[in-house]
Amino acid sequence: MKFTPSLLRNLIQLIANELAQNTEEVAALDQAIGDGDHMVNLQRGINGLLAESAGITQLDWAAAFKKIGMTLMTAMGGASGSLYGTLFIAMSKATKQSELTLPDFAEIFSEGVQAVKQRGKAEAGEKTMLDVLIPVAESLRTSASSNIKLTEVLNDVSRVAIAGMESTRDMVATKGRASFLEERSRGHIDPGARTCQLIICVIVNKLAAQLPA
Repeated sequence: MKFTPSLLRNLIQLIANELAQNTEEVAALDQAIGDGDHMVNLQRGINGLLAESAGITQLDWAAAFKKIGMTLMTAMGGASGSLYGTLFIAMSKATKQSELTLPDFAEIFSEGVQAVKQRGKAEAGEKTMLDVLIPVAESLRTSASSNIKLTEVLNDVSRVAIAGMESTRDMVATKGRASFLEERSRGHIDPGARTCQLIICVIVNKLAAQLPA
């Protein structure tokens, strides 16, 4: 099954709704170990995408990913804006197809995550959004090389994203404001990992709902 950018307008709205519903939870996580502005910055980015969403759906995938990345960098600012912007701009550069199959997207997403690792100078295990992004990218690449149904692929992505987010609870942060807390950062879920997981699960649920029964 192939997906086109016509999906993006609805996905952006669904993500905005999900973040709004979880604002208080994420704010509490961020106040515990972060700067307290993660959700505010993220919502600025989503609002920027909502304003551009009609136009984005008219683009091809490469241009759509680039527009998303540039909009997030401009609207969000801060570390999250840079990292999410980097993710989508790198995905844009890796996109050569007008329609994306699972193997196409798995490779493109992996390129984006690699760029985030380089920009953030971080790896899995450091209590960041990469603790969600890296295992999700690995799950997609594994699925793309296997003959399994797309419903199973999406279920695996959701499961892996949640597990990655939960894994940050027992980590000691080594990046960002949370790293200043050292051992005291343990016991708290990373807010960036939580919002990354929420976004991925919203996308997965929407795609799964569109698959034929």
